[in-house]
Amino acid sequence: MDAARAAQDLLTKPKGSLGVLEDLSIHLAGIYRTPRPMIRKKVVFTMAGDHGVTQEGVSAYPSDVTSQMVLNFANGGAAINVLARHAGAEVRIVDIGVASGMDWPPVIVRRNVARGTKNMATEPAMSRGEAERAVATGIELVYESIDAGANAVAVGDMGIGNTSAASAITAAITGRPVSTVTGRGTGVDDKMLEAKVRVIEKALKLNSPDPSDGLDVLSKVGGLEIAGLTGVILGAASRGVPVFLDGFVTGSAALAAHSISQNSREYMIASHVSVEPGHRFALEHLGLTPILDMRMRLGEGTGATIGFLIAEAACKILNEMATFEGAGVSRSSKEGEE
Repeated sequence: MDAARAAQDLLTKPKGSLGVLEDLSIHLAGIYRTPRPMIRKKVVFTMAGDHGVTQEGVSAYPSDVTSQMVLNFANGGAAINVLARHAGAEVRIVDIGVASGMDWPPVIVRRNVARGTKNMATEPAMSRGEAERAVATGIELVYESIDAGANAVAVGDMGIGNTSAASAITAAITGRPVSTVTGRGTGVDDKMLEAKVRVIEKALKLNSPDPSDGLDVLSKVGGLEIAGLTGVILGAASRGVPVFLDGFVTGSAALAAHSISQNSREYMIASHVSVEPGHRFALEHLGLTPILDMRMRLGEGTGATIGFLIAEAACKILNEMATFEGAGVSRSSKEGEE
């Protein structure tokens, strides 16, 4: 990172004038352990799972939408497909907890741990063993992609009801009030939002997740896709590969990953900040500064895929821009001037 920082200061620009692009290139230099970082192959993991808490009326959409959207992903028609094509990234769609039990087309990775979670407002969302299997699945899948050449990973989600789980995880780990970290998700009205907050508060009181134990939090109030994404984050970090976080749901997975291994934070890149209020608190807890703020709240890995493009630009600036000496450009006698 020191070498990359020194190289940035030799380029034909005032020091620091490219802001986040410079910071990101230096961060990637540290992750890749080279002063000349380069993104070669990009993979987005979009994991899908259903949530029993939808029985409490916390979403504006029926739970059937989860499986319907997975088919949309398979057919290449969703926002994540469009943006991944634009970014030149592979998308791996994973059924890790969809309830329908559909006969998916071959493009869907079938690693179903359970047919959705249980209703966290009445019992734990899943067993600890299920949470462990989901995390292990994420680790295994990201290892497969890294072994096949991927050196940049993004995480995305699909699951009706999963902002309730993300809010519960965020409240449990950050200690913030449920009302502060809970947003409208799929677009619930004021009355439904109040009910959603009460349901999450009930789930936390009933299950008492241990904030120091990420697996306990995931099993008590999490989601199977969130646990799987936690594994992707941990697996990528363990292999020295950057993980581009998406929105609120992946932010909750990052909180769980950090609870399991604090070192994983060093490999996380916050692509953007969601309009879901809990996302800001999750990133603040992790000490991460988002690259972008585009008022997004879709999920799927959409914001993280845009993050790929910014990161590639950052690397190209560091690797391809001329130095003052090489270009024959006079340097300023004062820092920050042309």
